[in-house]
Amino acid sequence: MKKYFYYIPILAFLCIVLFFGRQLFLNEDPSHLPSALIDKKFPNIEFKKLELYKLLKVEEVFSHARPSIVNVWSSWCVPCKVEHPNLMLLKNKYGIRIYGINYKDNMQEAKKLLELSGNPFYSIGIDASGLASIDLGVYGVPETFILDGKGKIRYRHVGPILKDDLNNTILPILKKIDNND
Repeated sequence: MKKYFYYIPILAFLCIVLFFGRQLFLNEDPSHLPSALIDKKFPNIEFKKLELYKLLKVEEVFSHARPSIVNVWSSWCVPCKVEHPNLMLLKNKYGIRIYGINYKDNMQEAKKLLELSGNPFYSIGIDASGLASIDLGVYGVPETFILDGKGKIRYRHVGPILKDDLNNTILPILKKIDNND
């Protein structure tokens, strides 16, 4: 019976190796989080207004005939600040309509960020409690959803939109959706 106890550490080590090694063999992207909302209409959520900025109304999302983006952001979020220039580029260079959902933020800080860095958003809704973001399945900020011309969610991007993401993922998806609609 005692000689079996010598194999327990070896078996435990092999289990750990298999558990962590599986990622190497499956070729899965660990940053990809599946969404139950893919190919479903954007949820009908009501937002509060960030003063001085146009209020995000879900009817706008459904009535816009071109692909658009919904971006969940906060002024306290450092990755949100990193992606901000790329959102400005999407708006100014590519003419993409971006709807913003301001997540659990101080309204004065949110306004200050938009005044200093520019406003990439067509309209903004406030999600002070975080409940609207839960309806979207948001894990944290920033998160971005690409919508088709009918308001269906086609893609979910978790984390900041970096230059590489913009060129290799976001723009090709927007172009593909625009050509298919």
